Amino acid sequence: MEIVWYGHSCFRFMERGMAAVVTDPFDNEVIGYEPLKLRGDIVTVSHDAPGHNNVNVVKGVIHKLTGPGEFEIGGVFITGVQTDANHKKGAEKPRNTLFLFDYEGLTIAHLGDLSQVPSQAEIEALGTVNVALVPVGSGNGLNAAKAAEVISLLEPNIVIPMHYGSTSSKLELDPLSKFLKEMGIATHETLPLLKVTRSGLPDETKVVILDVASS
Repeated sequence: MEIVWYGHSCFRFMERGMAAVVTDPFDNEVIGYEPLKLRGDIVTVSHDAPGHNNVNVVKGVIHKLTGPGEFEIGGVFITGVQTDANHKKGAEKPRNTLFLFDYEGLTIAHLGDLSQVPSQAEIEALGTVNVALVPVGSGNGLNAAKAAEVISLLEPNIVIPMHYGSTSSKLELDPLSKFLKEMGIATHETLPLLKVTRSGLPDETKVVILDVASS
């Protein structure tokens, strides 16, 4: 399994012989980073916003998933779980869909724009999470402290932070350093992509930082 990050909340998952998945493609004129030029069989949209729903930049899409449900596409089992993203107090609570991808027993959870710690029912609905893609930069998503709490509940093997402030982002989000401090991580390496197998998963939760890839 190969996981590549293109900035903000956009990833591509690739496994030989299975459908390629692109998550939350963004509008770079609003979000920043380089323009996306991706290919994928499946695209998932956690919610309807410029940072997550720019599906037109992904070519070859056969299936577009935008809400809860259970799907089996191209050898990949996908579960969409509705969560509550309550962006502003007193406002109508926008919906967020958290997606769990199961590649023959290797599971990846993309938390979308999750802003609140999930309920016990939502945690149980996910089951075992091997790799968690977690928003950590506040804004409309989890802040560093809440992200750490969610990670402690999910107990994934690997955590990849996303949705945080950087020199390439136009959004006012907290920097990655705030999350790393919350997690007690003093030094870290940055990888161009993550290659992971079920047999190669760490026993203890490990935070992996990815470089932004060019599409």
